[in-house]
Amino acid sequence: MARWVLLVHGDSDGVVSGALAYYYFSSHGHDVSVYFTHPAGLAGDLREFVEHGDNVFISDIALSEAHLGEIKGLFRRISSWGKLIYIDHHPEPLGLKPRDLSGVVVHDTCCSASELTYRFFAERGLGEEYSRVALYGAIGDYLDETVWVKSMLRRWDKRMIYFEAGVLVQGLEGSRKLYDFKRGILKMLARNELPSRDSELLLHALVQSRRDEALRLWVKNSLSVRGIVAIVANPPGSLGRAANYALIYSGKPIGLAYEERGNVLVMSLRSMVVDLTK
Repeated sequence: MARWVLLVHGDSDGVVSGALAYYYFSSHGHDVSVYFTHPAGLAGDLREFVEHGDNVFISDIALSEAHLGEIKGLFRRISSWGKLIYIDHHPEPLGLKPRDLSGVVVHDTCCSASELTYRFFAERGLGEEYSRVALYGAIGDYLDETVWVKSMLRRWDKRMIYFEAGVLVQGLEGSRKLYDFKRGILKMLARNELPSRDSELLLHALVQSRRDEALRLWVKNSLSVRGIVAIVANPPGSLGRAANYALIYSGKPIGLAYEERGNVLVMSLRSMVVDLTK
């Protein structure tokens, strides 16, 4: 049987999506290889890790506008010899409709990649026991208010689901570039085992929680406000979490965190829904 190559994001949503795919394909007798990627690196990783004859599954990876032409060509080439499945929930890029890509494309901003991936494989026979795993990813991506998530939470112990999701989110955040470790966690989730069963993941989660607490206090004392935007520069931790804390503590509708990398500013933004007519 042809090998399946999984290319997924390294956060909880991506790891869970990969775990669901890993279980599904391996349970059908396929060899499965897992790689972690990101929007700017997707084209290069497709060239590096996919061999002629491989099938490819991609999830939780937005399409980079700077690489659209190359990505379209790679999708077309891979689909000419095998299967390609692309599942994502990020806003579509300018100049391309995801449905126009070659392969099987599932794109919807409604919900998490984990939810979309679970629903995709559930239609093909994935058991409902794996809804628990999908919930971890949805919660980790702050997308736990969908109709599907609310329905599934009623079938599990809600408190336990949130605890396990927290362990997974914090543990993965605390092991960002430990890719072999993350592969192990992905495969553990593919066996539908609890994140809290892994003592190393638990330790990473505890350490990360302490780091996040220090970051929260730092942002509280370091943010500045420009109009409707609360800004923090070069935070000692996650840009996304720093932006979220800036949003919370400022009361402004937009939180922005950035860090300087040479001549480039890398930014993360968080926002809340506001009525601008008032």
